[in-house]
Amino acid sequence: MMHDFCKYPDGTEVVFSDIRKNENGEETIRVCFERPTEKGFDTIIFELPSYKILKKEGNFTDKEIEMFTTVVERGVQDFFEWAREGGMNIA
Repeated sequence: MMHDFCKYPDGTEVVFSDIRKNENGEETIRVCFERPTEKGFDTIIFELPSYKILKKEGNFTDKEIEMFTTVVERGVQDFFEWAREGGMNIA
């Protein structure tokens, strides 16, 4: 299941997954940044806690990717906490 995190003014939506186990039995989360375009979507998916990029399609700039990397690095603990709680509790 994917959970909403935020939406940027340019239409980029950020979602994160439930906790999964990788082939080594380690807990992981996927964080996806996706922006609609005329031809589909710009997409980048990170795996946490490795910060590995699993998928990169479209036209995100290097500067945008750098910003997204910072978001996942700074938020890794929060993403895991929210995933354990079944998403963000926003009143």
